[in-house]
Order: sequence, then C-alpha cells, then structure tokens
Amino acid sequence: MELIKQLREMTGAGMVDCQKALKEANNDLNLAVEILRKKGIAKAAKRTDRDTNEGIVKVMTNADKTEAYILELNSETDFVSRNDKFQSFAESAIQLLKENRSEDLNALLSLKMQDMTVEETLANLSGTIGEKMNIKRFDIIKGATVAAYSHLGGKMGVLVSLDQPDKSELAMDIAMQVAAANPKYLIPAEVEVAEMEKEKEIYKEQLLKEGKPVEMVDKIVAGKMGKYYSEVCLVEQEFIKDDKKKIKDILGGTNVLKFVRYSL
Repeated sequence: MELIKQLREMTGAGMVDCQKALKEANNDLNLAVEILRKKGIAKAAKRTDRDTNEGIVKVMTNADKTEAYILELNSETDFVSRNDKFQSFAESAIQLLKENRSEDLNALLSLKMQDMTVEETLANLSGTIGEKMNIKRFDIIKGATVAAYSHLGGKMGVLVSLDQPDKSELAMDIAMQVAAANPKYLIPAEVEVAEMEKEKEIYKEQLLKEGKPVEMVDKIVAGKMGKYYSEVCLVEQEFIKDDKKKIKDILGGTNVLKFVRYSL
C-alpha cells in the first residue's frame, strides 16, 4: 500500500492502475512509473487541472427509431477535437453506449473497448495525443419515435422523443427547433415556481417605474408571461419553419415526451 501511495503521488494515476503497474514491474517503483507513462495514464493524470472546453457531441438512434443516444467527449483544443483518433474514439464510445445502455458514466467507462476498458483507452489516447480528454456526459431517451440531430459539425446535438410511432419527420423538425431556439422547458407547467415569480416581480417593477396604472399592472404582467413562455417553453415557441405557427400547432395530437440538447 505504501508503494501504491508513492506511485499515485508521483504520477497522479488511479489506485487500480498503480496496483497493476507495480505488479507488472515486480514492485520496482521507477519501472512502474515508466509503465504508466507508456500507457499514457500518468501523462493524462497530470493534466487534471486543465480545462476541456472543446470536443464533439455524438448522436445516434437504434434501427427502429425508438431509442436515441447522445454523448459529449471533451478535449482541450478544437484542433484535437478534429483529430481522426479522437473522432474514432467518440464513435466507438457511443456505439458501446447503444449496445450496453449504460446506466451511468462509471458503467460506461468500465466497458471493454477491445483489450482495455473505455477509461484506459481514453487515458492512453490522451497520453498519445498530449491533451486531457474526458467523457463529460451522456443520455439515452426512448419513445414511440425518436430523432437524433447533429448540428455545427458535431458542436451541438439534440435528441427528441415522441409518443406516437412513424413520426420521424415531425421528430426531426422538433429536434431542429430545439437546436435553433434552445428551449429550457417542454411546457409552461414545468417552469419552476421561483423562476416564474421572479420574472413576474421583474416585470411588475419595470411597469411601475414606467408609470403604468397599478390596476393594469397584473394584466400586463400576464401578457408578458405569455411572451416569456413562448421563449423558454418548446410547445409555445414559434415554429422555425413557419412563424405563423407554434410548435403545439404542428403536433397534431402527438406529444413530445422529452428533449435533450448538448452544445459546446
């Protein structure tokens, strides 16, 4: 345990990786450091203080369009995010997500990718390329129809699920809407009470300062809240393909179950 502690302090690598390296090196500390460096684990671990604000968002659906997947892989620079190996890893990771339906990030990182885990493969790639990388997040959604939309060359991804089958065109239209208009909520009822009350208070103060009659303020605030909902709630937004319609007007009895939007 003392050797493992020393190795962790020297390399910043995880306990399991240090344990394996020491076993392989017959408890030779310097050789264990070399083993970790060759695997890219030590080099990657030293970069934990760097920001990973670049990367790629991958999206995918299953064959019958009833399940969709989204995954964000980050890097430090845009240059690396366009690297073929980085792109290939992202594609393999979301394929594994699709095949295994991982419940959380630890489960995904523990999956086998050829002869190493996803976590080990990513650490190795990080060491080879020379930048910190990490899988930040992922989501899986289900529905009678789902759509997965990739935008801006993989800088943004959207998933949408509907409660009716054979609605692929509608689902894709809504996914494009989510990408363009960035709603926070699906319907007005989802808006948090505290947020709603805060907006009302802001509008009320603005109107009183403008000298609006007190008896008219509540009515005007109600109108402003309608506009607020049309900005933050998907079903109340103007349809990007036809601004004379709202999203709720194009649904035709179909309900949006969920949407997910990742943007770098």
